[in-house]
Amino acid sequence: MNGPAVLFAWRRTPPPLLIGGAEVSQQLLAEEFARAGWHVIYLGSHQAPWDGSCQATVLRTHLDANHVPWEEAAGQIRYRWNGVDCHAVSQDRVCTALTALVRTLAPELVITSLEGSDDLAALARIRSPRVAGWLHSVSTTGMNVLQGRPHVALATSRFVAGRAHCPAGTQPVIFYPPFAPAGRDRRTPGDGVLMVNPVPAKGSALVHELIRRLPEQRFTLVEGWWDTAPEFMHYPNVRYIPRTYDMVSVYASHRLLLVPSQVEDAFPRVIIEAGLHGVATLGSDRGGIPEAVADGGLILPPDGPGAWAKAITTADRHHLGARAWDRALQLVRPCLPELAAAGVIASADGGY
Repeated sequence: MNGPAVLFAWRRTPPPLLIGGAEVSQQLLAEEFARAGWHVIYLGSHQAPWDGSCQATVLRTHLDANHVPWEEAAGQIRYRWNGVDCHAVSQDRVCTALTALVRTLAPELVITSLEGSDDLAALARIRSPRVAGWLHSVSTTGMNVLQGRPHVALATSRFVAGRAHCPAGTQPVIFYPPFAPAGRDRRTPGDGVLMVNPVPAKGSALVHELIRRLPEQRFTLVEGWWDTAPEFMHYPNVRYIPRTYDMVSVYASHRLLLVPSQVEDAFPRVIIEAGLHGVATLGSDRGGIPEAVADGGLILPPDGPGAWAKAITTADRHHLGARAWDRALQLVRPCLPELAAAGVIASADGGY
């Protein structure tokens, strides 16, 4: 590799295993770096950072299903995904692997985030000229990386930037998540109502109430953090979909997306992804949700089922869907020029 190097390092799985928006955002940015001629390394773990559960079998199976060659030695799984060199190690070897990669590759930039990223940022600062902590949420886990004093804090929304208490020497940069285009033409949405990740923090109690109040309305729920299907399968107007990597047909067959979060979400990816298919959002007034929705939907209090039921039945889906489409297109853009303009990288095209 002749281009500059960028290293993504965290304690979750490397691509292509996806759990939430952070995984998708980081994978898309890594792939953009690779297309621009950078040498991209993505270090992660095949053990979950929250409970140590092994994900190596799931990773190998997924790679085999996608005909991706992989090799394993000394507890490390290595493979190449869409131009990105991926390394998955055990949790107790992440710091050691990071130190070795920084020493041998001398990356121009190290990007880290979420669980245990304070240690990773501090280690990377010893040898790397630029370390960025990506703030994917305002939770303790999301802000943890700031304790490692990265050079840059990439705040995934204005809301997040406002909550970040950056230490001296850390530059805050508002950096909206990367998004891939949905296709050449906006699809005409169907009649269903969609919710992704129906768990209590994301408003599942409100969704239960809406399902009961609107028995003629078709609801589709998509598994997120964990499987909540047993809670919903007894409703005749509900379809529950296991976690899926292909949301295109799901978005395209619905007219509204529900994001009734009880917590302060940073900037939900699903809002923009749905908008790219002409699907408007009904979102709660929590955190960065209004910022993501803008005029491509309606903002409602998260504890008012009557207002939500009325909005579902009366919202002008065509008008709001067109606005959601326009809003989403603003965020389908090259991201490296933004990083270069903010001084995070020296140039957007890898030219040194």
